[in-house]
Amino acid sequence: MCVRIEHMNLKSSALLLCAVAAVATEQGWYPHEGGLLKYSVNIKFTEEPDDTLPAGWKFGRISATGVDSSGNVYVVQRGKHADPLLVFDSKGKYLRSWGKEIFVTPHGLRIDKNDNVFVTDIGSHQVMKFTKEGMLLLTLGTKGVAGTDEKTFNKPTDIGFASNGDFFVTDGYGNSRVVKFSSAGKYLMTWGKPGRGPGEFQVPHAIVVDSRGQLYVSDRENNRIQIFDPNGKFIRQWTHLGATQGMVMKPGDDLWILSHRDNIENLTYDTLAGRIMHIDIQTGKILGAMESPGHWLAAGPNNDFFVASLTGNVFHWYPRWLEHGIGSLDPPRPPDPNR
Repeated sequence: MCVRIEHMNLKSSALLLCAVAAVATEQGWYPHEGGLLKYSVNIKFTEEPDDTLPAGWKFGRISATGVDSSGNVYVVQRGKHADPLLVFDSKGKYLRSWGKEIFVTPHGLRIDKNDNVFVTDIGSHQVMKFTKEGMLLLTLGTKGVAGTDEKTFNKPTDIGFASNGDFFVTDGYGNSRVVKFSSAGKYLMTWGKPGRGPGEFQVPHAIVVDSRGQLYVSDRENNRIQIFDPNGKFIRQWTHLGATQGMVMKPGDDLWILSHRDNIENLTYDTLAGRIMHIDIQTGKILGAMESPGHWLAAGPNNDFFVASLTGNVFHWYPRWLEHGIGSLDPPRPPDPNR
């Protein structure tokens, strides 16, 4: 809008200029919470620079990723044109896959300290444990049966591991609880119900455990993370981190999350918006952030991360930054003509 001011007096002109300046200060980009995390990304890990999938295979929606002790990357996808669970080396080379006759709608994936692979299936209402080669070791839940007792789940979402081998299942989309099991898979206890108070949930979506045994549960639709002791006693909550989709606890109680501004934005954008955040577990302070869409977050061995996206991509984030443009990379990388 153009405003003529030649007939205004000096005072009126000054007021107009001040108003324009005030509006200008309210525009523009907001800073990254805690400072910008200086990472680069391969937006098609396993597919670029070389697609190593078997001929005719392609990803559907990718719901989860995980990394084993050798740095191999596990990917859970829901399309009909590939096996549901695929394994790649750290460079994205296809190694093996399984699960076509096992899974209905796989959701979450975690790998324990012994490289056992756990998968939650919201379609079959089950939690399954495999060797890294795909041999089924344990099944919890009754296939096709949704329930709230010791032998059933209702769309379980994630698994968190205690140091003694006990594990916790967030249950999940249908129920609003956390279920605790022994290392052998014996039911121990449960807590939680629908609601917004302490110990209540609206979609407990992800869970991690720190070295002290404290549980961090993403209570996604309530826009918070609740923290409990190993027996379900509420300790505190963080309400400033938005609607958290994924979490990973690296060694040394190093917490990273994949979150969205709020649950409405998350559902409306179908996980296309969001940020990866580095969190101080003592205070909940955000130590750094960067933009990333995605549904699930897994940590690699080199301070890198693998994000599962419902767009059908795996994003590989790795520490690197363009300080002075393209030419500053070592080794140099030419501009991407697809951007």
